[in-house]
Amino acid sequence: MSHTAHIPSHRKPRRSASKLALRAGVAGGVLSTIAVAGAAGPANAEPVTETIEMPTLNAELSGGGLSSAVAASAETTHQIALDTELQSLEDASAARAVKDANKAKAEAQRKADAEAKRKAEAEAKEKAAAEAAARASRSAERTALSASTGSSSDSGASSSSSSDSGSDSGGSYSDSSQATGSAAAIVAFARAQVGDAYVMGSTGPNSWDCSGLVQAAYRQAGIDLPRISGDQSSRGTEVSMSDLQPGDILYWGSRSGSYHVAIYVGGGNFVGAQNPGTGVVERSLDYDQPSGAVRVL
Repeated sequence: MSHTAHIPSHRKPRRSASKLALRAGVAGGVLSTIAVAGAAGPANAEPVTETIEMPTLNAELSGGGLSSAVAASAETTHQIALDTELQSLEDASAARAVKDANKAKAEAQRKADAEAKRKAEAEAKEKAAAEAAARASRSAERTALSASTGSSSDSGASSSSSSDSGSDSGGSYSDSSQATGSAAAIVAFARAQVGDAYVMGSTGPNSWDCSGLVQAAYRQAGIDLPRISGDQSSRGTEVSMSDLQPGDILYWGSRSGSYHVAIYVGGGNFVGAQNPGTGVVERSLDYDQPSGAVRVL
């Protein structure tokens, strides 16, 4: 076959103008290259006896590949945007949850503090009321005892008679002896606590209630008294107020149901943990006249 033989066409069905132009340009370039090579070859070269098949350049993406790639890219971008938005929503939700939790915690603490304050105030009021009632009761007992003593004495002669005989009328009490032995230890301990604070339920060493002080004082003599004032005043033997001795237990109220106790220290005085206002004091019996006395020693 001559070198001018027809070159078979490899064209596919109709292409777009740009694709055809690209293909034609490439084909033309190849033909030109072949022609130049042929012209430069030797004069005696043998004629071309075979058909040269030109390569086909496929300038398009088969099966709509470009549109698929664009669609896939758009889908990826959209998914990234969704993921970013979701993460932002999750972060915002977590921040709100932390804020709400801190707010709830602060509110709970505020309520707890308010409740504790309310309870403390209620307890303080209750304690003050109890102390006021105790003082009022002691005052009433003192008034009743004074009236009873006045009615039982002889008119016009009781004051001088009691003074001479050492009776308890008019506030004069017998004190025939000073504290000795165990009584001295009890009295010394009680007086050593004068000035300490009064605290309900306290048993020392720096604060006391009335029965806590009496119990601790008697422990110095090796005597173990009950903790409660009513039980303490039920111990021992009841003695007349005209026959008191140092170390005797004074009580206010009934003997089996006394609400306050103290220790007689001689000289017409007693030592007792009176109330939060006074603490532990030494006072005259006339300061707060007892209802009675018992002797345990």
